[in-house]
Amino acid sequence: MSRFIIEQSFWDIFPECKIGVLLIGDINNTEEGCKEFRSEIVEFLKKSNKEAKKYLTEPVLSQNRVISVWRDAFSKFKTKKGARSSIEALLKRIEKGNEVGAINPLVDIYNGISLHFALPCGMEDIDTFKGDLRLTVTNGGDPFLALGDEEINFTLPGEICYLDDEGAVCRCWNWRDGQRTMLTEDTKNAIAVIESVDPLRQKDLEAALDTLADRIEKFMIGKVNSKIIMDKNCCTLSIK
Repeated sequence: MSRFIIEQSFWDIFPECKIGVLLIGDINNTEEGCKEFRSEIVEFLKKSNKEAKKYLTEPVLSQNRVISVWRDAFSKFKTKKGARSSIEALLKRIEKGNEVGAINPLVDIYNGISLHFALPCGMEDIDTFKGDLRLTVTNGGDPFLALGDEEINFTLPGEICYLDDEGAVCRCWNWRDGQRTMLTEDTKNAIAVIESVDPLRQKDLEAALDTLADRIEKFMIGKVNSKIIMDKNCCTLSIK
């Protein structure tokens, strides 16, 4: 039995963090399988690109609250130089007028959710995990092949990341995903996570998790088998 475990080393730094989790099965992430709803998924992503502009009310990107809380969070652990939260990367594109485009059905849905709610949202293929998935402060040296890279690099001591027994799954918390566990057309089971470090956004996190679950089932991408918000009092979840 594999589990998703958020370890104490993480809670020592972020005791008020909340992480919404979906476990999704019976996935059909192919273009052909999603043909009936593909145009609606793309339209949802396009609409989310436009709605995300409402979060950019300050002249300097980092001064917007949805980004500044993550800048502060990333200052509390070791990161690779230049690493920023995934939501900052998405909103930076919006600020520059470079809309987030379609990739594949599941990625488009979670990118749409992330933009709509201005919260980091990601998804990984559960069947690629080796042992438990852990969110932790690493000792460093965990191998990682990032999306788009050709060479393996390694985590840093004191870095927060998602790990399994084979190495890093996502580095610098939610900065970059890896090739080994990414969603593909062959993905059948996945875990989705939505992260919030802002105590004032509990309702937004709940709404984002509900909306993600609704979109996955509405567009017949897969079946949501579990939905939960994890915190320091609920930090272990069976995933397989």
